[in-house]
Amino acid sequence: MKIIETGIFIQASREKVWEALSDLGKYSEWNPFIPGISGELKEGARLLVRIAIPGRSPMDFAPIVKVAEPRVELRWLGRLWIPGLLDGEHSFRIEEAGEGHVHLVQSEIFRGILVPFLPSSLFERTRQGFEEMDRALKERVEGTGS
Repeated sequence: MKIIETGIFIQASREKVWEALSDLGKYSEWNPFIPGISGELKEGARLLVRIAIPGRSPMDFAPIVKVAEPRVELRWLGRLWIPGLLDGEHSFRIEEAGEGHVHLVQSEIFRGILVPFLPSSLFERTRQGFEEMDRALKERVEGTGS
């Protein structure tokens, strides 16, 4: 198992952060890490997600939504071909951080027999992608982006 986790403080309400995260049709306008996503944010629904890990070609996958609790958490589970080979559980948690502020925590738990064979550079680039998305979301929600 390998876990990647990032976090960022955002000066906004949980509602405003959830609004940006759940507006899938607008990801291409602001999100460098997930430039495309479609589907329904409902438990059991399948999404179509395009991720752009820095330094790698974009990849498409079709995870299943595990949790879509407005203003609290969005989580999905993606798999490479068959369960147990390479599974990735991605989540966004929106935590209270004082009046008018939230802490967004983005994480991925990688499980499966292929995990030990993946290069450490892939995990580091994935972390970089998370951090880029975190900053872009903060700018979008706080209205500080260009």
